[in-house]
Amino acid sequence: MDRYGVAVTNRKTAIVVGGGIGGLAAAIGLTGRGWQVRVFERAPEFTEIGAGISLWSNALRAIDLIADGLADEVRAHGDVELQGGIQASNGRWLSRIDVGEVTRRFGPVIMLHRADLLRILLDRVPDHALVPGVEITHVDPDGTVAYSDKEERADLVIGADGLRSTVRRSVWPDARPPRYAGYTGWRWIATSDHGGHTGGESWGVGARFGHAPLRGGRIYCYATANMSEGVAAAGGEVAELRNRFGEWHDPIPDLVGAATESEVLRHDLYELPDVASFARGKVALLGDAAHAMTPNLGQGACQALEDAATLAHMPDDLARYDRERRRRTQDIVKRSRQMGAIGQWSWRPAVALRDTLMPFVPGNVGLRMLDPVLAWAGPA
Repeated sequence: MDRYGVAVTNRKTAIVVGGGIGGLAAAIGLTGRGWQVRVFERAPEFTEIGAGISLWSNALRAIDLIADGLADEVRAHGDVELQGGIQASNGRWLSRIDVGEVTRRFGPVIMLHRADLLRILLDRVPDHALVPGVEITHVDPDGTVAYSDKEERADLVIGADGLRSTVRRSVWPDARPPRYAGYTGWRWIATSDHGGHTGGESWGVGARFGHAPLRGGRIYCYATANMSEGVAAAGGEVAELRNRFGEWHDPIPDLVGAATESEVLRHDLYELPDVASFARGKVALLGDAAHAMTPNLGQGACQALEDAATLAHMPDDLARYDRERRRRTQDIVKRSRQMGAIGQWSWRPAVALRDTLMPFVPGNVGLRMLDPVLAWAGPA
């Protein structure tokens, strides 16, 4: 018997390719249901490179389904994040969030550091199941996984290896490559004291800035700007941020001023064109490998957690997993793209019209837009 009380012999086997949030969550769910699981991670250790992460109510329900008590651990490390609203770059309010109504309808939203979430998940995976430093070279639909000079076959292979997934390229060679969204993103944690901030997002001309409180007096900051793909900031990322956002409304200049070159993460933003199926043979795709999306709805990790919860409940029926997940996630990819397009408008007459009309949009319109995203109850 292992520490989960499951007999070690005659167990079905699963290989999870990718040791991020979605991959670890799937490993936890399958292990708790009697599967023998190993998680192959290309990096030399299981770590999370990132800053903050928002977990909406649908993600917390998914975590509840993955393992008993797991969501309580996550909630204990997070703060309620949904506050504020959307402001113009000069501070004028464009839209406010009715926190109480959102919580009443859907449940709370919490904010925590990605590294904290990863540690919680790692603690739930058996040590012997974690295999770092393995680079997968090829995967076949029959469940054969090739790496180094070895091959192994499993009853289930889960491709949780992100935007540039080797699993997807191997098993879905006809899938289209990721598509650049047209804007880049920065993320960092403000370490100086910026007490009293409630969070929110501000929209300018071809640029946005957001911030949300974390525990310990920290502030998670993120920003976007329209830029050509692959263009580096000539004077460094901090100088680029100060140039773009240094004269926006308070507290944005202070938050930009708290950024350090070593802490700022910069990534061009992409989405994945629709994949024809999330399952083929004994292989299933999960998270960004299946449906990478722009971060405009805060649903990237949330949908990976939904994937993991669903797959853990039907690992022997991948066709059903595909039916449950593909239509929903590809719809959210589209919704996130549309939200980002409006937020990144750079034609000044369009921006002026957007900023004029947004304050007159009834609050219940925004709630209706959130409903199909957040009102997820779990696998049917």
